[in-house]
Amino acid sequence: MLQIKPLLGTLTRSQGSPAPILALVSTNLVFNVMANASFKVSASSSTWRGFLSWQVVGNLAGFVTVLTLTGLLRYIPLRVAYPVTTGLAVLGVQVLAARLLFQEPITAAQWLGTLLIAAGIVLITTR
Repeated sequence: MLQIKPLLGTLTRSQGSPAPILALVSTNLVFNVMANASFKVSASSSTWRGFLSWQVVGNLAGFVTVLTLTGLLRYIPLRVAYPVTTGLAVLGVQVLAARLLFQEPITAAQWLGTLLIAAGIVLITTR
């Protein structure tokens, strides 16, 4: 699984404490998974009200992801922040939301893709 230690070591070399970076990355991941799960629930809703309510929840959660990415850019360069948050979002949505929340099957090829994304995140965050 993805190791946070190389990420924090590279990202905090000149910035001091890793706590704000870890908090922003974690918050971004949680709200990105929440946004995508909300859109899935919205798409499955049988009523207009349910559809619209979950769309609002998903968009508000998406707005928080934008805010956390913006905050992250105060500490690390875009070339690192964007792929890390996007890659973690893919992993979080696939594993946490699709597999655990919605019991969607994940094929062997998709697991391989997940491992490659995790490896890519590690490569981007290390020198």
